Amino acid sequence: MVEEERKYAVPAAFRLPDLSAALPDGGRLHAPEPVTLDATYFDTADLRLARSGVSLRHRVGDDRPWTVKLPTRTPERRYEISRPGPADTVPDELVALVTAYHRGAPLRPVALVNTVRHRRTLHDPDGALLVEVVEDQVTTVATGGAATADSSFREVEVERGTAADDLLDRVEELLIAAGAHRGVFVAKHVRALGPAAGEAPDVAGRADLPRRPTAGDVVTEAVRRGVRRILRNDPLVRLHGEAGDLDAVRKMRVGCRRLRSDLRTFARLVEPDWAGPLRTELSWLGGVLGAVRDVDVLRERLRRTADADPVDPLDRAAVDRLDAALAARRDAAAAEVDEALRSPRYLALLESLVEAARAPRLTTRADAPAKRTLRKLAAKPWRRLAEGTKRHAGVPALDPLGPDETWHEIRKEGKRARYALEAVAPVAGGGAADLALALKEAQDLLGAHQDAAVAAETWTELALAHPDDPVLAVTAGRLTERERQAVHRARAAFPERWRTVVGHRRGWLT
Repeated sequence: MVEEERKYAVPAAFRLPDLSAALPDGGRLHAPEPVTLDATYFDTADLRLARSGVSLRHRVGDDRPWTVKLPTRTPERRYEISRPGPADTVPDELVALVTAYHRGAPLRPVALVNTVRHRRTLHDPDGALLVEVVEDQVTTVATGGAATADSSFREVEVERGTAADDLLDRVEELLIAAGAHRGVFVAKHVRALGPAAGEAPDVAGRADLPRRPTAGDVVTEAVRRGVRRILRNDPLVRLHGEAGDLDAVRKMRVGCRRLRSDLRTFARLVEPDWAGPLRTELSWLGGVLGAVRDVDVLRERLRRTADADPVDPLDRAAVDRLDAALAARRDAAAAEVDEALRSPRYLALLESLVEAARAPRLTTRADAPAKRTLRKLAAKPWRRLAEGTKRHAGVPALDPLGPDETWHEIRKEGKRARYALEAVAPVAGGGAADLALALKEAQDLLGAHQDAAVAAETWTELALAHPDDPVLAVTAGRLTERERQAVHRARAAFPERWRTVVGHRRGWLT
């Protein structure tokens, strides 16, 4: 689930105000008895979790006492995952869940947090929870000799249930009128652990480039961007959509692809003995993730294609049998992902990625000014793409009746060219960004082409696996025809889309 909180600092004399004025018509306000919460937080010796905005705790008295909280792009919103288990053993599932952050380092208690909590809950007329407001008196102890900045403090938290923003704003107005003020979001255990918990994470966040960047500055930021994307999605892939991000597999796979592509684009600027093995391992991980992603795309496409003509519907039971076959493939592919993410090979890759983000191994060429150097590097994948798509004057030479594989190769070259342009756009100017956007639109069309082509092959393959099921064969045949029509539509639309790309090329790569 996704937790969304607002935090408020309060003076010593603060008391929770009457929040009735924030209730909607017919709503109700509840004021449960105060409770005392004792929580133990776990981390590595160097606080890798806390420094990355992650927490792992055991809290006495909860039905599911073990909880991991993971960061999102918004400080007030966090993924929250809870599990049962005895107090003396961190559940293996949660240890695995935060692998991208601890990377195999032992987890141990680092902070004890005692909270006396006064709650107010606001409910709608049907009893649904709109918002929870808590006033916490917190006492903390950092274990293991770590410094503690705030051993005792008070704060107010407002956690969204089903409330809209205007209700949260009304609650905030009442709190501010009572003396609270909106604070910077800092977790309780981070305050307990002191300055060490606030130091930079192992993989630096997004940073602005220097005013006159070198090529190495751009390469470094590109590598860090790719590593962040992979590590951020690792736990969400392990959760199989439980935390609300059903697209995590695709995002992590894209992270692998983009980082591989960037290392290829910047090959002259990075040490080959370092970049080569890293690209190999990224290819392995991307391939494992791709098996799950490809089945997800097929399952989504199956229903959409089957429902494309409601006047002449396909046999629903046969469609269900096709989906069941895909679901079995998906389960097998997901099991391979789980095995890969728990393997020593993946742990070694994580360490390599973190080291790459800290300090990519650059050649002396990376010391050159970025704009002059990177423009030439970005032009190379563009030329490979252009040579594969033009007969003359930028007119596509792809044969409308040619094999699907040829069209797919152009799609892959388009991705490489686009990734290169996006990597250099921060220093190359708007022309590179505009060309990258135009390429993305052309690439999306070729992606639709590839998805339809693969789906057509899959429906035929599944039907051939069941030669004694004529209804399935007819259904798969009709699905295949619809997919081939989509292939032809994409091919017919591509020349005009490509002319738009070439037009943007003239503004930058001339």
